[in-house]
Amino acid sequence: MSLLGIHLTLLIGPTIAIPAPATLIETLSGVEVTHNDQGQSGFQLTFLVGRSGPIDLVDYQEFLNPVLLKAFNRVVILIRFAVAPQVLMDGVITNVQLVPSNDPGNSTIVVTGEDLTVLMSLNNFQPLPWPSLTEDNIVRLIVAKYGQYGIIPDARPPVVPYVDPPTEHVPVQDKTDLDYVRCLATRQGYVFYIDPGPLPNLSKAYWGPPNRIGIPQKALSVNMGPFSNVDSISFTNNALAPTTVMGSVQDSLTNQAMPVIASPVSTRPPLAAMPAHIFNQPNVRRSRVPITTQDVVRNTTGGQVDCDDGRIAVGTTVAEAMAVAQATVDASADNVVTGTGVLDALQYGDILLARGKVGVRGVGYSYSGDYYVKSVSHSIKKGEYKQRFTLAREGLGSLTPLVRT
Repeated sequence: MSLLGIHLTLLIGPTIAIPAPATLIETLSGVEVTHNDQGQSGFQLTFLVGRSGPIDLVDYQEFLNPVLLKAFNRVVILIRFAVAPQVLMDGVITNVQLVPSNDPGNSTIVVTGEDLTVLMSLNNFQPLPWPSLTEDNIVRLIVAKYGQYGIIPDARPPVVPYVDPPTEHVPVQDKTDLDYVRCLATRQGYVFYIDPGPLPNLSKAYWGPPNRIGIPQKALSVNMGPFSNVDSISFTNNALAPTTVMGSVQDSLTNQAMPVIASPVSTRPPLAAMPAHIFNQPNVRRSRVPITTQDVVRNTTGGQVDCDDGRIAVGTTVAEAMAVAQATVDASADNVVTGTGVLDALQYGDILLARGKVGVRGVGYSYSGDYYVKSVSHSIKKGEYKQRFTLAREGLGSLTPLVRT
């Protein structure tokens, strides 16, 4: 599929995706892809069928070939904007919908799917112990179970690399692989996602802090005449988002009450000149360390944190409590200043990607500068490529006088 210099390639297969047949490509009318740094990413493919098209409606069963559009078949979407192709999505089919129409050529088949993390949510085995392992090593072992899909684990060291002595606690997984890995990420203020590419049928499972380092992507330009490349953009400054955490816990190692005080600012690489945690003082929301005594039985087998509500159970060490407290502060920082908008990729001259940095210019000192890209939705049709995006950072003001153009 080719449109105005943008070339799209579709691969489909059981475990290894291969190029889709030409008859399928000819009927492809639209592609939707969404990437999030938290939560599920997914895709939707729309195919036209009918008597006026390449595929006759009465033969749609042939079009819905179980070898191709079978549930949990793998789908890889590549897009080439300049020279090198970009793997836009690597996922599996989870839903196929036929929408017949009385108007010739208006019948459609809509194929919906999710990224490869959906494979990690299918099994909920009996409680599985992970003794004497740091959380990043637990993640590596869990992701390794899906190696046949070409998923390579990329787990960063935790904020507090604490290993429970097996005589004290044994971490126990009593959820699906996906829920448990995300729970471990939440405890550290980390994110977990599967990043497709760089080659088809290969992906990276990233578990770590949001990626705020590296070279920013091409700047989003607003109100700059012929240099503007954004259709629309708006910003929100949420004064109630910043949160600090303090309190005390009974340390399981010393059996003494120990203070728990998180850093008043986010420990992530800064993007704003005026972080709200500092410049909104003294009106920053203050929260106590969340402690529960309702999960003592689970805690004796290793559950220091209730993954459902983020509370700290009895028997936690002060180091683990401080990690959870700091994760709360860091996560609140990403909800201070958010930006949402729409751009035309053809006008932008590139593809804006989620889970990285991008510069914004033309919106004044308070809101210009670098942002973290939390999510991007791609809408691709013949003659059109629109992207909807969400940006975030911890406060107002730019740290740099220039952004990458």
